[in-house]
Amino acid sequence: MRIPVCTAKSSNVEIFIPSCATLHQLQGGAISMRYGWQLKLGLVLLSFTVIVYSIKFLVLKNPSDTLNYIFNSLGFVPISAFLVTIILNELLTMRSRRERLEKLNMVIGTFFSEVGTDLLTGISDCDPGLASVRKNLLVRETWEKKDFDDLRTFLEAYSYDLDGSKVDVPGLSQFLSEKRNFLLRLLENPALLEHQMFTETLRAVFHLTEELDRRKCCSDLPETDIIHIRGDLLRVYRQLAIQWVDYMQYLKKYYPYLFSLAMRTNPFDQNASVIVKK
Repeated sequence: MRIPVCTAKSSNVEIFIPSCATLHQLQGGAISMRYGWQLKLGLVLLSFTVIVYSIKFLVLKNPSDTLNYIFNSLGFVPISAFLVTIILNELLTMRSRRERLEKLNMVIGTFFSEVGTDLLTGISDCDPGLASVRKNLLVRETWEKKDFDDLRTFLEAYSYDLDGSKVDVPGLSQFLSEKRNFLLRLLENPALLEHQMFTETLRAVFHLTEELDRRKCCSDLPETDIIHIRGDLLRVYRQLAIQWVDYMQYLKKYYPYLFSLAMRTNPFDQNASVIVKK
């Protein structure tokens, strides 16, 4: 089918401008394509209803009873609409949210496998006060929800500290530089919008990556710059530690076999070993 157009001619150029009728035709066609099956289904159902009531009227010949039934049905329509559009929609929304959170937890698990656990291990080893509280951070198989909640509360109130002389800045810079593309791909994941805390953790890690990557040499930095990097490290340290507790609690509840591996590679345990000894 040819599309009617209005034409305007210049010296050597012929310009085709769609007419208003054409635009309306195109818009109508787009709407029809988008809602075609819904309109057809609506017409079929409406026709079926008319046929049923017509047969009832002709066979039973009781118009008052038919009209009474119609009004009773119409009175139930608002309740039906409420049940379908609100309650059912809420149930579907909750299911969809759980599916998105499940995908997000897979992303978080990938993050800790690739970056988080090793990074948290390296940073926590430079904490001079960790030795006195290390026993509180050893997650056990027998832990319940209350134990994880207590640990999370403890880490939220913990006074994080780092000994700058123990921080291997060049090694840290090389490690994060190798993971830069991985972190970028995680930041592009739209599922992260569902988890604000993990988004902030990932943003803090990526900021630290940029800070170190933009320094051509990390082995001979002035004291003022080391203090600045220490602040970025403390931010990452705190957010990673709290996020790690939530991640461990999730694995304990839903994936015991993954929890077993994560427990044997606890970043706060100096004697951690992936080898199962007992």
